[in-house]
Amino acid sequence: MRVILLGAPGAGKGTQSKRLVEKYGIPQVSTGDILRAALKNETSLGLKAKSFMDKGELVPDEVVIGIIEERLAENDCQKGFILDGFPRTVTQADALESVLQDMAQSIETVISMNVEQQELIERLSGRRICSNCGQGYHVKFNAPCKNGICDKCGDNLYQRDDDRENTIKERLKVYDNQTSPLINYYNDKGLLSVIDGSGKEEDISDRINSIITGTAA
Repeated sequence: MRVILLGAPGAGKGTQSKRLVEKYGIPQVSTGDILRAALKNETSLGLKAKSFMDKGELVPDEVVIGIIEERLAENDCQKGFILDGFPRTVTQADALESVLQDMAQSIETVISMNVEQQELIERLSGRRICSNCGQGYHVKFNAPCKNGICDKCGDNLYQRDDDRENTIKERLKVYDNQTSPLINYYNDKGLLSVIDGSGKEEDISDRINSIITGTAA
């Protein structure tokens, strides 16, 4: 089972990926997570990525793809995986297809989680994080008992710069520009399913699982 989850920032890819991990016992492969792991372990590609990040530059596709390739070759990915946050462009999608062909594998389904922009802004702009212990909250969906104060350690909560409304709108614009061609790319290959990413987590999971079980059948 090899699945790609697509969705704008705030669409819930991470949440749904974790649910899939629990249900099917296959790993979630997130570019952010494996890049951090490569940096921590000081792999050759991790050090190469660090050289760009230290200069404030984007990590080039070939380095990201190399790190992805190393991760997909690990034993826990042999029965399948969920790709979360990758690919982001058609160039990355082509490279991923090439990598998987070398492994005699292929993507089985691509699920795009569609959420209205205003709801995405509400989800992201409401997030708050404890400055001390890192505990996460949401002003609407998971509010602390006392406004602005962490329930866990009593320290102050803050809003990340990435979660301010103007920044969110820019992030969504970048996502749309990058991903529209990607959605067409996978649609043309007959791999794409689009679901409504709004509503209860359980309902969204049911939509995703119905696609996955239909593909597996």
